Amino acid sequence: MSPPLRLGVLGTLVWDTIVRDDRPASVEEWGGIGYALEAFSSALSEEWEVCPLVKVGKDLSENALRFLRSIPRVRVEAGVVTVPQPNNRVDLCYEGEARRTERLRGGVPPWLWSELGPLVGDCDALYVNFISGFEMDLDAARALRVAYPGPTYADLHSLFMGIGAAGLRVPRELPLWHDWLRCFDAVQVNEDEFELLGRAWGDPWGLAAASVGPELKLMAITLGARGAAYVAGPGMWVDPQSWPETRRRLGAPGTSRSAQVPVEGEPKRGDSTGCGDVWGATFFARLLARDGLESALADANRAAARNVEHRGAAGLHRHLRGLIVPTHYHR
Repeated sequence: MSPPLRLGVLGTLVWDTIVRDDRPASVEEWGGIGYALEAFSSALSEEWEVCPLVKVGKDLSENALRFLRSIPRVRVEAGVVTVPQPNNRVDLCYEGEARRTERLRGGVPPWLWSELGPLVGDCDALYVNFISGFEMDLDAARALRVAYPGPTYADLHSLFMGIGAAGLRVPRELPLWHDWLRCFDAVQVNEDEFELLGRAWGDPWGLAAASVGPELKLMAITLGARGAAYVAGPGMWVDPQSWPETRRRLGAPGTSRSAQVPVEGEPKRGDSTGCGDVWGATFFARLLARDGLESALADANRAAARNVEHRGAAGLHRHLRGLIVPTHYHR
């Protein structure tokens, strides 16, 4: 048997405290990149294994390693690094089903390219999720683009979040957005981030159509209860393993294309924490399995909708497969 393909998953493991206006008690659970790791464990085809690229604070390192080792197909080796800084902790306060405020405490340092380069060299594909927004700076992302030969997918989420008083996360336009978009083969944003991105252009859909091409092949936009959409560059090949072949070309013949895939059935009520992370991981996993774009979007919609019915990241891989989650996963 040939060795498994390796998917690098770069992000931040966060200890979440979730407060809802319709529930008397808060909930504390692992979150952040944990949602994506659990979703990849469920959605990837059998030829892949998951290699997390994560820095964890010394204060929660033992707990973090136990959690990571509980996820099937996740290799906890050189890519998980313990640092002396306190681990990222986020207070999530929900008002209603979707709107929330985030307050960040602690914080592990970003990856330098000198640290990241040797780790991604062994990966056949790379998924980056800007959970904190400080996973790497633009210089490291540019170095990644030049040196890494495999396909890259990035959820740009917290790059659109500044930090206000007492760690409150505040939405903002993305500085140097054009440079960030050129650092990855595919990017994901939610509807609010898409609107912020579009302010630099006047129309987010026009910006997306003008941005996709030989470098950025694909932009995926999550639309909450309305499903998700994509904008793909001219002649884009769906198989991510082919994406690096077109880098640094001057252009491609044809026009961009787009489509929206709605959510099946009525929207579900529950905890929407991590839905975007589950969506992106499932979408990229299905693309790596060579599914079509619309089929991958539909699978991602179903996984995100199912995530609403689960609390926290621990044990999520079982829930996404329709299995019973043992009670020890829930604290």
